[in-house]
Amino acid sequence: MLEIFATRMDTTGTRTVPRLEHVDQIERDCWVNMVAPTEEEIARVREHLALPPEFIGYSLDENERPLIDHDEDTGCILIIVDLPTARTESGRPKYETSPVGILLADHAIVTIATRTFPTLDAFRQNQVRDFRVDYRTRFTMQLMYNGAKDYLRTLLTIDKTIDDAERKLSRSVSNQDLFALMQLGKTLVYYSTSLKANLTVLERLSRSRTVKQYEEDADLLEDVMIETRQAIEMTQIYTSIINGTMDAYASIISNNLNIVMKFMAAMTIALTVPTLITSFFGQNVKFPFDPGFLSNPAPFLITLGLIAGATTAVIWWLNRRGFF
Repeated sequence: MLEIFATRMDTTGTRTVPRLEHVDQIERDCWVNMVAPTEEEIARVREHLALPPEFIGYSLDENERPLIDHDEDTGCILIIVDLPTARTESGRPKYETSPVGILLADHAIVTIATRTFPTLDAFRQNQVRDFRVDYRTRFTMQLMYNGAKDYLRTLLTIDKTIDDAERKLSRSVSNQDLFALMQLGKTLVYYSTSLKANLTVLERLSRSRTVKQYEEDADLLEDVMIETRQAIEMTQIYTSIINGTMDAYASIISNNLNIVMKFMAAMTIALTVPTLITSFFGQNVKFPFDPGFLSNPAPFLITLGLIAGATTAVIWWLNRRGFF
């Protein structure tokens, strides 16, 4: 997908506000948004803008880490950051991160990604305040700022999901809920890695002389760094919560298993007592349905008494020892 946007100024009364508008051709001070572009779309953009081919390749690599690079021949600057995204898998939301390439070309800005992002959609739908594509550095800072905000919003959603899973597990420990917690733990690890890499890019931007910054841009960059650090701290907190929860439920499961094993061992011991006693008598004890039982019922009654007494004594002793 290839989209081209330009900023037009609308005057309402005494106020002039920027408005994002779709255009058909690449023009000066435009924004080119490419999502999973075809070879023809890439060739079209490269025909109008001097973009190094390796910068495009880096931006389309799902495994590329956040970075900042400068091509001295074309003057193009590449900034890659990880943004949060979500998809549904087996009826459950799966939170991920994916790289977005921001190319600051001569008189244009290009964003390249392999998928759509809520962060970019907000810009495309003109939902970002004071957004102008001709302010390329500020656009970059605004994009990263909104990306950090999206991380924070997603982390709050993950926190609610953790609470729901804990409530379910407090009633009954199920493999499905434990697996959901494990998936959230993996997500938080990816988030932490991406956010720390993004922060490294931001710190390099704050020291960079190749990216021209005005005073407002520097202030916005500082805000982005603050939001990113906050997201990192939240990620670490939620990771600790999940790890503690998983350890607690592992202990609960182990304790429940120990209780069951103790009970089964105690029952085995208790049920062995009657067998031991009756084995002493063998076939010499007459049962009530045998001829001549009434003439001498004592052996049978004594056997029953011994069984009942010994079993009761064993159960009492095991109970005193905490087996029941």
